[in-house]
Amino acid sequence: MRWEAQALVQDPGAAEGPAAALLPLSGLVRSVTTPEFAGITFHEVTAKSVLNKVPAASRMPFEWTVNPYRGCSHACVYCFARKTHTYLDFDAGLDFDSQVVVKVNAGEVLRKELARPSWKRQQVALGTNTDPYQRAEGRYRLMPGIISALADSGTPLSILTKGTLLARDIPLLKSAATQVPVGLGISLAMTDEALSEAIEPGTPGPRARLKLVSRLREAGLPCGVMAMPILPWLSDSDEALDALFGSLAAAGATGVSAGALYLKPGTREWFMKWIAAHHPELAGRYRRLYGTGSYASKEYRTWLAGKVRYFKARHGFAHSAGFSHRNLDDPRGEEAEYPDGVIPVGSGAGAASPSAPAVQDSLF
Repeated sequence: MRWEAQALVQDPGAAEGPAAALLPLSGLVRSVTTPEFAGITFHEVTAKSVLNKVPAASRMPFEWTVNPYRGCSHACVYCFARKTHTYLDFDAGLDFDSQVVVKVNAGEVLRKELARPSWKRQQVALGTNTDPYQRAEGRYRLMPGIISALADSGTPLSILTKGTLLARDIPLLKSAATQVPVGLGISLAMTDEALSEAIEPGTPGPRARLKLVSRLREAGLPCGVMAMPILPWLSDSDEALDALFGSLAAAGATGVSAGALYLKPGTREWFMKWIAAHHPELAGRYRRLYGTGSYASKEYRTWLAGKVRYFKARHGFAHSAGFSHRNLDDPRGEEAEYPDGVIPVGSGAGAASPSAPAVQDSLF
């Protein structure tokens, strides 16, 4: 590694231990380990920009994103964002879970960017890459500044998360919703607590996330659910899907999208290693189902779409936006389906003005 000779700057009061490598990132303030977050290193950086332009080819229903963190202690084995950590010379496996880059000045930088005359107040989405309410947010408290900056500038916003720490900011989100359209989404694809603990070990469990959905709805806020990924042979049975959609309906979710596991490069290798270790009887079946690609076979996705439609109708979600297989030959279309409540209603997001700044996804 090119930073081998560097030394870790530890948090005052942290337990003594072997010095870890310090990344030569532009804007790096310090690298921190603390007993409270055992096994995780935080690399604190000062960012020059936090607004990221979404490529038009992505087909996402928003044009801008903010990611205050890179890497995620939720440690979801299936996380599609794993490969992005390799751009920082980390690996897509354990490093993604344990080496978290924190843009400590995200709120301040965002407020300046939103004050530019060229900013057209298009929707900004949070939680599109790594979770903004992962455990680090309890330490760094970046989201209140980000939410306030967006609302004060008249910019619609949406948040997608697995983190129940979002409940801390419900009063702020209620206030923001009086200023701008706000969309909220919870990622929850299973109700089996044991399976969740095994495959997404750093997240709050399903029961805790269901309670969060209820709390958001009780606060008068919308809350859609992204029920992704559905795991072949692990969470796609009738019993599992019935329990999932029934629980989401009882919690008051405003809409649901559900889709099969997506194994892009970087994620695929890490997931297949996990399957081989925890469910060796399924390893061959997964290899055959996914072949050399990122998507399950068309036949499987067609079968799952039918199951999803049935259980959505059974639990009152038949007319909500969600999982779509209108064109099964273009599976990217599935990823662009966001459930009711996640995309702000009346956000007015349109094509970016030619005069808008071409802000790139940058850490610095």
